[in-house]
Amino acid sequence: MSNNDDLINNILKELDNNSDGSEEAVADVTDSAPAEENDIPQDDGNIALPEPDDFPEEDVSEPEQPSPEAPAYTRAAMPQRRVQSRKHKKKKKRRSRVPGVLILTTFIVAVSIVLSLIIIAFGKDMLGIGKGDSTHLIVVKDGATTEDIAYLLKDEGIIRSPKAFIYFSKLRKSDAAYIPGEHFIKENMAYETIIQKLTTTESEAKEAVELTFKEGMRLDEIAQMLEENKVCKAKDFIFNFNSGGYDCDFEQKLKNTDNSLKFRRMEGYAFPDTYMFYEEMDPVEVCQKIYFNFNKKMTAERYQKMEKRGLTLDQLVTFASIVQREAASPETMNLVASVFWNRMKDPAEFAGKLQSDPTSDYAKFIKQNLEVKNTTMIDAYDTYKGEGLPPGAICNPGLDAIDAVLDAIETDYKYFVANIYTGETYFSKTLDEHNAYVAQVKQEEAEYLATMETTEEANEAAPEDAQEDNNAQQ
Repeated sequence: MSNNDDLINNILKELDNNSDGSEEAVADVTDSAPAEENDIPQDDGNIALPEPDDFPEEDVSEPEQPSPEAPAYTRAAMPQRRVQSRKHKKKKKRRSRVPGVLILTTFIVAVSIVLSLIIIAFGKDMLGIGKGDSTHLIVVKDGATTEDIAYLLKDEGIIRSPKAFIYFSKLRKSDAAYIPGEHFIKENMAYETIIQKLTTTESEAKEAVELTFKEGMRLDEIAQMLEENKVCKAKDFIFNFNSGGYDCDFEQKLKNTDNSLKFRRMEGYAFPDTYMFYEEMDPVEVCQKIYFNFNKKMTAERYQKMEKRGLTLDQLVTFASIVQREAASPETMNLVASVFWNRMKDPAEFAGKLQSDPTSDYAKFIKQNLEVKNTTMIDAYDTYKGEGLPPGAICNPGLDAIDAVLDAIETDYKYFVANIYTGETYFSKTLDEHNAYVAQVKQEEAEYLATMETTEEANEAAPEDAQEDNNAQQ
């Protein structure tokens, strides 16, 4: 006991010397780790506690046991402080992981959604899902590669991903099997079907038919030609051609056209050209081929000129059909067109009537082919009775006639007459001058016919004379 008393007295004496700086330390220790009554002596004096630096936070190993000589308060405070440090460090780690986990999860989900959408989009494109039913005429050139065909299909709006088509074609081993020529492809076809259409052709099993539609032919004449060459039935062609709906740009310009007095709705749009068909062809494909050709011929430049002249597309084609039938040659079409332009600009002189003989002929044709007589329609087509342009075209004009109307050259001519045998056309500014040319042409035609009759009689008599000579020789 005496040793303990001496130790306590020494501590109390040391505390008296440092009483000014030790009150806060005692309070801190007392609040955080109260000592048991038997370990810490009760005294009114202040007790000096160890500084926190004596117990570093990074040391989480088992605390060393204090020596028996160390004060009891030291043994009580040391383990308590180290446990608090470990808990504090664990809480910091948990708070820092949560935001990272959330960001990573969000990123993975976003990437998965994007990849899913891409896969779905490619899948729909490959299967033709969600596309229109429009048909396109694809022309595969000699030596065309799979890449050429893929981008051609993309430009036509049939596929969206040329690279996917190229990859699919390689898997199918179709790179060297594409057949040059014309192919009808629908937008909603799957890649598999498109490749099959481009690597096979119906013309292999059916005989090809090459037909030339001449300028000025009527729609019924074209239909008859198709039937005679076993391409398709005439009535099927006329029905499908007048029905339209082949998704061509020019069709959009006909939406507001008044068809109430038209005899054939699409007369004038069977563009004269040489076409390659095959026997027993689908009438729809026949019509599509002709539609697509007319659509290509009507360029942006022609549409600009048309709008500049104040014409609709239907008026342009109707006007051109009259010029086509009136002009004796392509060289005179511009002058013929100028005559009708002048008549429309000065309607008073002609009472608003174009007075074109071919329109009267077409009116007679309509009268013969109408199941129910329609005088209003017939008179509207006859420009000697109806005013201005007729309701529709009277034939299918070529580019020369269309361009002649669009050029609209300026002249003073208001009359013309052509010699149907020689092809020569006479233009005049006044009616008197015109009547003089008419008399001249009639005389020329009469002389031509007389000459032809004499020639025919001579040809018929020639074999008889030759026979008589042979008999005389015998």
